Amino acid sequence: MNGLPCSPYRFMTADLVDTDAVHRFLERFHDSLCTQLETLDGGATFCSDAWTRKEGGGGVTRLLTDGDVFEKAGVARSVVSGLTLPPSATAQRPELAGREWQATGVSLVLHPRNPYVPTAHANVRFFVATRPGEPPVWWFGGGFDLTPYYGFEQDCRHWHGCARDACAPFGDDIHDELKDWCDRYFHLKHRDEARGVGGLFFDDWSRGGFDQAFGLTRSVAEHFYPAYAPIVERRRDLEWGEREREWQLYRRGRYVEFNLVWDRGTLFGLQSGGRTESILMSLPPAVAWHYGYEAEPGSPEAALNRDFLPVRDWLAADDKHS
Repeated sequence: MNGLPCSPYRFMTADLVDTDAVHRFLERFHDSLCTQLETLDGGATFCSDAWTRKEGGGGVTRLLTDGDVFEKAGVARSVVSGLTLPPSATAQRPELAGREWQATGVSLVLHPRNPYVPTAHANVRFFVATRPGEPPVWWFGGGFDLTPYYGFEQDCRHWHGCARDACAPFGDDIHDELKDWCDRYFHLKHRDEARGVGGLFFDDWSRGGFDQAFGLTRSVAEHFYPAYAPIVERRRDLEWGEREREWQLYRRGRYVEFNLVWDRGTLFGLQSGGRTESILMSLPPAVAWHYGYEAEPGSPEAALNRDFLPVRDWLAADDKHS
């Protein structure tokens, strides 16, 4: 993530870091979100797969497939630990090498069947690295981002409005910072192309102390469903056919490329000996690549590349696309 803003670490004594509160929140969030998504889908329910990790910890992965809305929806919660941080965690932070660690979080990816309904991703996480005789180093991370196959101005403005609302209590400049961070992070460098229309992203976040950083993380988590559900309701019944499906499968290829090549969370999970099935839960159930494909000029597919994927200030009153 070279070139991305990174908040400085805040070294805290252990009694000021309420790890139990983080675990309780993430467990409630995992449960409530799965209930909301089942209701939104209306045709399928989650199956639950509890697992343990030999090196320490475990989690619960919930998967919904072949629903009325979601072709595949995964929501995973984990609490894992280890004796040595993997390379993906210390590449930017060599001073943390050799520390024991614990990571906990909730991660979700929603792949709808209707190509007019966008794919959505969100996660929130908490990380603590310790060494005997030294204060723990801790940070939060997370965010949410939207990957449409067909662009709708109304949906993008609503999505980014909810992102702004999530950040508003924590400072006037936080939303712009986290939006910019998201735009930079979810970028396929090998194609010089955005994965989607962005949202929020933050990592290594301890700004303002534990309560403030935890508050921002909770707010981001709690604003995800209100940001996504109205978009689903507006688009779920739009008619689509083979053309739209083929475009969806092709664009899903970009999602796979990012997750397997650039995503820091995927690399951390694999390098730390995580559970492969849960780590790769984010991948879509069907995908296609077409060599040298270009969307037909003037088509709705071309409009996604031209008008929606380039970075924009979706909330600017004078946006030239308004």
